[in-house]
Amino acid sequence: MGILEIVIGLVCLLIGAGVTWFIIMKSANSRAQKIVDDATKDAEVIKKNRLLEAKEEILEMKAEVEKQANARTQKMQANENRLKQREMTLNQRQDELNKKNAEIEELKLNLENQHEVFNRRNQEVEKLHRQSVEKLESISGLSAEEAKGSLIDSLKEEAKTDAQSYINDIMDEAKMTANKEAKRIVVQSIQRVATETSIENAITVFHIDSDEVKGRIIGREGRNIRALEAATGVEIVVDDTPEAIVISGFDPVRREIARLSLHQLVADGRIHPARIEEVVAKTKKQIEDEIVETGKRTVIDLGIHGLHPELVRLVGKMKYRSSYGQNLLQHSRETANLCAIMASELGLNPKKAKRAGLLHDIGKVPDDEPELPHAVLGMKLAEKYKEKPEIYNAIGSHHDEVEMTTLLAPIVQVCDAISGARPGARREIVEAYIKRLNDLENLALSYPGVVKTYAIQAGRELRVIVGADKIDDQDTEKLSNEIARKIQTEMTYPGQVKITVIRETRAVSFAK
Repeated sequence: MGILEIVIGLVCLLIGAGVTWFIIMKSANSRAQKIVDDATKDAEVIKKNRLLEAKEEILEMKAEVEKQANARTQKMQANENRLKQREMTLNQRQDELNKKNAEIEELKLNLENQHEVFNRRNQEVEKLHRQSVEKLESISGLSAEEAKGSLIDSLKEEAKTDAQSYINDIMDEAKMTANKEAKRIVVQSIQRVATETSIENAITVFHIDSDEVKGRIIGREGRNIRALEAATGVEIVVDDTPEAIVISGFDPVRREIARLSLHQLVADGRIHPARIEEVVAKTKKQIEDEIVETGKRTVIDLGIHGLHPELVRLVGKMKYRSSYGQNLLQHSRETANLCAIMASELGLNPKKAKRAGLLHDIGKVPDDEPELPHAVLGMKLAEKYKEKPEIYNAIGSHHDEVEMTTLLAPIVQVCDAISGARPGARREIVEAYIKRLNDLENLALSYPGVVKTYAIQAGRELRVIVGADKIDDQDTEKLSNEIARKIQTEMTYPGQVKITVIRETRAVSFAK
């Protein structure tokens, strides 16, 4: 009985499990079917949406294509209208051309008729002219060409003789009056010949032992070089140039301060912003003391007394300035000595002349940068520091910015030009110097009859050798004047150029 119950219980469990499984499977099938149905419905919706979007895109594309087609149609219509307008214009022009061609043909016929008439008349005139010439030739015994040549030659010789005689008379008169007018010419007529062209040096090159020093001068993130530029007011250029640093600036005193400061910093080895400021301050004091000392020594050497201390300092500052490559202090000393000599020769006060000559360029070394010519600025400085009127007038008028009121002014102007124009005083580029000499020689060689030319005395004299068989004695003077006039008009040169034409006749024979 117990076993049967157990078996029945197991059968019931199995039947219950089967029923449960069947129920679960049926529920799962219904869920799966529902999911499939939902998916089918979603797919249909998506399909419809995609179809709608595709139709909208097709409609938009169709509208765009129609728009472009309409635009092209309008453009083609406009082009067609323009072509029709041009065709009408061309037809009108063609009609006008046809009318003008008809008028030209009519004019051409008229011209041909007139030309025939003119030819007939011309033949008659030529016939009459030949008859007249034959009669004249038979009467005079000369042909027309011979008579024309003879007349031209006689007129040429007469004109050449009269011109040369007139030139010689003028030269003789000038030579006779030259000595009497010499002093007046020196005082009133000599003017500067050098042009005011700036060729000042604006850089100073500082040489170093090795390129390793460049990094120390620049410093970390460039702080050393920035501190040095700020303290000195110049630009320090550190590039690939071996063993060299460029100091750039228009103020030569600042460049000198920077150069000396760099020299001291490199020699000391300690390069940092605080040390740079200290060294630059000491160097500035040293340069100022040296400027004052140089000014005092200059005025003592020249024997000039009672000069204002500020003017003495400006004179010393000239040591660090150059003009056309010529040291400004040396130029001023030369001008002062020349002024004293010329004033003595003309019977004027040599001390005043020397004083004006020394101070004539102080306007080139002011402490500030006023917008005035250096001559006018120098005059204002001299007037400010109680110089006499004739002194500051000579300073202000040596470049003709101010009217000259005394005889001292033209003396300063002349001596300034003499000091700057002497050979070797001012820098001239070698290539430009050689080119100027070659141009002088080639200019003279371009004249007929010239055999050789020599530019001597640094281009201050041009000697021209001519052939004795090609040019006579009268023509040599004429040639000299022509070459001088051509040099004045076509060339730029300092001072004056003397032209010497040499004509030599040699007779050689041998005794056997």
